[in-house]
Amino acid sequence: VQLQASGGGLVQAGDSLRLSCAASGRTFSTYVMGWFRQAPGKEREFVGAISGSGRYIYYADSVRGRFTISRDNNKNMVNLQMNSLKPEDTALYYCVGGTKGGRHYTGYDYWGQGTEVTVSS
Repeated sequence: VQLQASGGGLVQAGDSLRLSCAASGRTFSTYVMGWFRQAPGKEREFVGAISGSGRYIYYADSVRGRFTISRDNNKNMVNLQMNSLKPEDTALYYCVGGTKGGRHYTGYDYWGQGTEVTVSS
């Protein structure tokens, strides 16, 4: 499975941004898809994930209520809608996929190249 993330950019605090991730392969619907982020000098951080069917979705406490994950299994796409962005959301955002999922990066076998999000104050 190959993952290609897009949609990053420079925005101001309070703005919204939508990240998208296109996946290759015919087994997309069997994978838990998620997003991680890594800010400069900080460890990789779980953002959120969505089950293969889309029925189960979970988020990090830091983004719950502001970010929304969705997926379209017909198009092999997963999206991350980010609202009310804060400077602390600045990071490189990675689209990930795996059979295990969860909040730890070891649950994901496939990683995209990352798309950069910068939120100015």
